[in-house]
Amino acid sequence: MKMNKKVVIVFALSFALLGLAQCIDIHEKDLETEDSLWDLYERWSSHHTVTRDFSEKQKRFNVFKENVKMIHQFNKEDHSYKLKLNKFGDMTNQEFKSTYAGSKVRHHSMLRGTSHATPGFIYENFENVPSSIDWRTKGAVTPIKDQGQCGSCWAFSTVVGVEGINQIKTKKLVSLSEQELVDCDTSMNEGCNGGLMDYAYEFVKSNGGLTTEENYPYTAEDGSCDSSKMKASPMVTIDGHQDVPANNEDALMKAAANQPISVAIDASGWGFQFYSEGIFSGSCGTELDHGVGVVGYGASGSNKYWIVKNSWGTSWGEKGYIRMKRGISAKHGLCGIAMEPSFPLKTSANPETKDEL
Repeated sequence: MKMNKKVVIVFALSFALLGLAQCIDIHEKDLETEDSLWDLYERWSSHHTVTRDFSEKQKRFNVFKENVKMIHQFNKEDHSYKLKLNKFGDMTNQEFKSTYAGSKVRHHSMLRGTSHATPGFIYENFENVPSSIDWRTKGAVTPIKDQGQCGSCWAFSTVVGVEGINQIKTKKLVSLSEQELVDCDTSMNEGCNGGLMDYAYEFVKSNGGLTTEENYPYTAEDGSCDSSKMKASPMVTIDGHQDVPANNEDALMKAAANQPISVAIDASGWGFQFYSEGIFSGSCGTELDHGVGVVGYGASGSNKYWIVKNSWGTSWGEKGYIRMKRGISAKHGLCGIAMEPSFPLKTSANPETKDEL
């Protein structure tokens, strides 16, 4: 395939930008003095293009240096995962929680009342559960996206599910519009102020589908519903959704063996904030505040894990993903991952396109 010079330049710039987005390493010499810590902060600020006015910068530096010391000390200890100084480096954990883990999934769930999910669990009797699966390698997962400073993780989690089942059924991977959900699914969900994946699945079904990301691009802010974009062809349809039996990692495994699954987790801890690599086994509660997607599972020796797609960009975690410990003793799973999983159902073809998206 021939590529013109403009395309080559675009690809080169894209890879360069991805390289610039990665994390800053911390060395012992960086912690030796206040001046060396300040130099590290300046490098970090430049690396992540963070700008602060003078008074704010001093306050942020105080937060930054405490985070640096905590990350460095943690990585000297024996853990199954590592932390890194990422783009959240000068945020307090409370600020991080309110901005990136403030979707209030648990709150919306408690107010939901009767679920409109299709009764039952279609994978209840599924027996040939593979020991591992990765839907990324099967072409059912789009590249990592970034929700920005908008509590729209519920929309990204929903889209992971719809994109996945559409690819499995049609063999075509189509990136779908989170912004349509943010702007238009407002009867129960609240855009950047949080929402629930079950509501979003109900919207996609009743709306007659979800349009593409290209047709309705993401803006990371609440907007007015654009009906012309919302109904723009092509659209990907679903026939409903089901809830995985709650607090049952075996049931979640059966579901994830068949398609990507929407899950809610408690992502508010500092371990999540600075997660870099490895199998996350940190302390976390069950105050579900973040929507993500389970796109597979596996094991490294005796350490079992879920493969989780996040929506904080590629500079966080393992290029945007996190492996979370699987098979813990608590029924709800680590960080509540098994408490409220759900997934879309799809048997009918997409309209007009006859599944030729």
